Amino acid sequence: MRVMGIDPGLRACGWGVITVDGPRLRHVANGTCRPTGSDMGTRLCALHVMLTEILATHRPDAAAVEETFVNSGGQSALKLGQARGVAVLVPAQAGLTVGEYAPNTVKKAVVGVGHADKAQVAHMVKMQLPGCDPDSADAADALAIALCHAFHLQSSGRLAAAMRA
Repeated sequence: MRVMGIDPGLRACGWGVITVDGPRLRHVANGTCRPTGSDMGTRLCALHVMLTEILATHRPDAAAVEETFVNSGGQSALKLGQARGVAVLVPAQAGLTVGEYAPNTVKKAVVGVGHADKAQVAHMVKMQLPGCDPDSADAADALAIALCHAFHLQSSGRLAAAMRA
């Protein structure tokens, strides 16, 4: 089973794809979408096109997106929310149910501590996916989201059901 994780952002949207074969996890690909444009509509459209191409290339069976964490002003939260909407929309358009995880849930699943920093997350992603070299902190976060989703699918028994479907 292939699992895609997405760390939404308007300037840098990380993505990562892993395969899950029982207890074995393997890195497939990762990257960072960097949409350009002077207005919000153009950037969101570019993000949609980029994520759609990635989804078509890697054909995941499951997808997960990080929930928005708001620690700054409302304006930035609204902008991030729009990027997150695109990140949820693209896999949903492909017929995938999209898992959603809080940042602390992802960190706890991958590092073992809910308040781990980005360096700890990147280190544990590399440990759990040997040979993996995320191209950015956002890509490492996306791989962590994919790992978290894979762990949750395995523990809930949905992995077997999804593979039969």
